[in-house]
Amino acid sequence: MLNPIALHFGPVPIRWYGILMASAFVIGIILASRRARQNGLDPNHILNMITLIIPAAIIGARLYYVIFQWSDYRNNPLEALAIWHGGLAIHGGLIGGALAGIYYARRYKLHVWQLADIMAPSLILGQAIGRWGNFFNQEAHGGPVSAAFMAHFPAFIRRQMFINGQYYQPTFLYESLWDLAVFLFLTWYWPRRRFKGEVALLYLGLYSVGRFVVEGMRTDSLMLGPIRVAQLVSVILVLVCIAGVYYGRTRAAAHGRLAEHPEHE
Repeated sequence: MLNPIALHFGPVPIRWYGILMASAFVIGIILASRRARQNGLDPNHILNMITLIIPAAIIGARLYYVIFQWSDYRNNPLEALAIWHGGLAIHGGLIGGALAGIYYARRYKLHVWQLADIMAPSLILGQAIGRWGNFFNQEAHGGPVSAAFMAHFPAFIRRQMFINGQYYQPTFLYESLWDLAVFLFLTWYWPRRRFKGEVALLYLGLYSVGRFVVEGMRTDSLMLGPIRVAQLVSVILVLVCIAGVYYGRTRAAAHGRLAEHPEHE
């Protein structure tokens, strides 16, 4: 088993989860700043916006989790503030981050959908990296599986997914690989986009397809009665994506806006 604590800074433990998330943020900011510069947008806007998005995303992710797990916090509400004990939900983070991004764009009169397109590849790559934090923490895994099943995976994954004498489905790996594939697709598709906002919508839709499948294997899902919340939200986002892409492409075609090089809009 790998130690989830990478090192100690004096008495303060530095966890691999935190290192990976910080790395994801840095890499995402670099990629988004580069894309902004290529599209005539001052990359300082990305840096300034991130200072709002990161805390908003953390608050949103924690609040979302606590709402659906309120029974665990009802008798000790202050525990809801202890995010170091775990309990962040990606959909809540997306909501919080999106609201902060929209606020920033409106305040500085920037195109919301252009910013969303610029940020989308960075977000999905960050999610691909962040899932490895779950690997170190031995969380966000699926149900029990046999040793024969786990024999298909590298030894270091087998060892980390052997928890209390039982192997568990490495769902963190499935989602990480899916997110990486989505990142590569969005990078390839960027110069082919037909309207502002298409890359962001494809991010939401494609991520949600993978999340729906992986969520069905996990053992720690947030529940709304018999329904897995993440699967319900994923279905809604896929439908929104389909409708948004259809509307955007139809509108772009009607207005003759299928630019030869839309990345320079």
